[in-house]
Amino acid sequence: MTDLSRRTLLGVAAVTAAAAGTSVSAQTVAPADPTEVVRLWPDGAPGGETVTVTAIVPERSTDPAFHDRYAQYTTDPILTVMRPDRPNGAALLLIPGGGYKWAVLDKEGFDVARVFAAAGVTCFVLRYRLPADGWAAGPNAPLQDAQRAMRLIRAHAADYGVDPARIASLGASAGGHLAGLLAARPDATYTAVDDADETVFRPDLNILLYPVATLADPYAHAGSREYLLGPSPTPEQIADWSLDRMDWTGVAPTVLIHALDDASVPPENSLQLLTALRAAEVVTEAHLFQEGGHGFGIRLIAGKPAAVWPELVLAFGRRNGWLSA
Repeated sequence: MTDLSRRTLLGVAAVTAAAAGTSVSAQTVAPADPTEVVRLWPDGAPGGETVTVTAIVPERSTDPAFHDRYAQYTTDPILTVMRPDRPNGAALLLIPGGGYKWAVLDKEGFDVARVFAAAGVTCFVLRYRLPADGWAAGPNAPLQDAQRAMRLIRAHAADYGVDPARIASLGASAGGHLAGLLAARPDATYTAVDDADETVFRPDLNILLYPVATLADPYAHAGSREYLLGPSPTPEQIADWSLDRMDWTGVAPTVLIHALDDASVPPENSLQLLTALRAAEVVTEAHLFQEGGHGFGIRLIAGKPAAVWPELVLAFGRRNGWLSA
């Protein structure tokens, strides 16, 4: 192992411990939030004429060592930028989950971003709109935000010290479904608003963490399906929005992470998607852990086998051009 690899893995281990609230410095206060924020839509998000919700960001944690917040009723989507101390030119768009009911900001956003930033990756945490809040685009509203976010990162890559050909996305749970849509669907879902929309929105690497992949029973996450498509979706809608039924031809290298004891989003979601990826000859890797449950992120698997998942992703990224060897 090179000195650089050792430093990277030590940094990942240290930040993983910090996210778990067990750092060597006996951390008792949650890390400060990054302060650099980018609005996705300078003139307002598209199709909001009938939207009446008011954005909220409740805190669920009662432990001062960590935050556990979620964003609900988002009306002004943003990217929060986390710049590494030693940037390596790679970037990562993080798309947290939340069943399309809300988006968790810390567990699958800032906590994960800190780990990858420790490895030199410039991270962007997406706070996206939700499909049931009255947006004209309906289920496409979150995808509009994801496509716009990726285009903004790529269009302004030089400002972030990022290689525009090394921008990955990482989606967790329902955010994994959204990241899958971003990767698989080739067509833009909104009318261009500025020069940034001339850039490509598909990622250069895809990281899907316990993704919602199928919307069909018996393995669907019923909440994600209902908040995305409503209480009575047609069989055609279910098929059209299931990742394992999409055409993945030409999609960038993709890695899947899942726990076999996930009772919320069964591992069959990743297994069925793995079959579709292999059929499309996508460069693919899958890691299935004996335990971990659902929504483990970083903090909830400290000391467990699944805690190595960021290292496995970094290694996959090195082999496939996202990170320097």
